Amino acid sequence: MTVSTTLRDVIGLDGALPELSAGTLIMIDFQNTYRTGVMALPDADLALDAAARLLDRARAAGTPVVHVVNDGGEGTPYDIRAEIGQIASAVAPRDGEPVVVKRFPNSFHETDLLETLRRLDAGPDLVLAGFMTHMCVQFTAQGAFNLGYRPTVVGEACATRPLAGPDGTPIPAGVLHAAALTTIGDLFGRIAPRVADVPA
Repeated sequence: MTVSTTLRDVIGLDGALPELSAGTLIMIDFQNTYRTGVMALPDADLALDAAARLLDRARAAGTPVVHVVNDGGEGTPYDIRAEIGQIASAVAPRDGEPVVVKRFPNSFHETDLLETLRRLDAGPDLVLAGFMTHMCVQFTAQGAFNLGYRPTVVGEACATRPLAGPDGTPIPAGVLHAAALTTIGDLFGRIAPRVADVPA
């Protein structure tokens, strides 16, 4: 099978991965929501381990870090006032690292993320990791692209869940994860398959 040329290549967008030290790391929805209960993701802990390594590298490089959480309200799996909605301890924010609260998949929509990035004097390169790949990561990458940023998504630091396809056929989590990364990589951003692929 012959694969198509990406829209990025057609348009002539740069495909080189940015240096972590020159960008801003955005950690999306690394909440306990996705580690247990109805929203548990099959590969959540593997992605969380990778995200912890990415976060450690960013902090060591002096990279600004912004955490994003989804607030679904009291009594939901996204209740940020309860343990279920808290950010996992392995990637918990440190003092001085801003936390942006959102209610939509695009982390820029009706939040102060854009203002936060401006306050941090963030450059155009954003490095994204988080849950879920096909939802909040993908739509945040698109949102960033639409605002003129250059997002890079770190694949192994993201995860999603299996869903039923349009005809009811189960779509495994890994397939949906790969499809989401492929969609992002076609236009909205660059893909770093592994944490180690992102230059320091």
